[in-house]
Amino acid sequence: QAQQEEFGGGSVQAGGSLRLPCDASDINPNNYCMGWFRQAPGGEREGIADIDREGNITYADSVKDRFTISRDHAKTALYLDIKDLKPEDTGTYYCASTGVWYCFGGIQERHFGYWGQGTQVTVSS
Repeated sequence: QAQQEEFGGGSVQAGGSLRLPCDASDINPNNYCMGWFRQAPGGEREGIADIDREGNITYADSVKDRFTISRDHAKTALYLDIKDLKPEDTGTYYCASTGVWYCFGGIQERHFGYWGQGTQVTVSS
């Protein structure tokens, strides 16, 4: 039986899927380089993926098989899809923008000056 994809943050079971919408309401994700970051409990914020205005995407090596960054231009929305969730995916997920149309490479926090509030995801085994 296929598991339904959850929308938004919260508590989810391992093995499930999740779609996170970007909560940076002051940013039009269609116009800028947008990125997703994750901060595990007690850990540092790490870059997961970014997408420039032209649709070029970069993923961190640790997540490229299970994470997908995407845009919906019509809805002016940015998403992060996560499949096969694992307990180590637990953390706060942030979307962010560089404020320019291009990304700088390396999905580095210091290049992103505009941040959403973050969404908590807790994955239980």
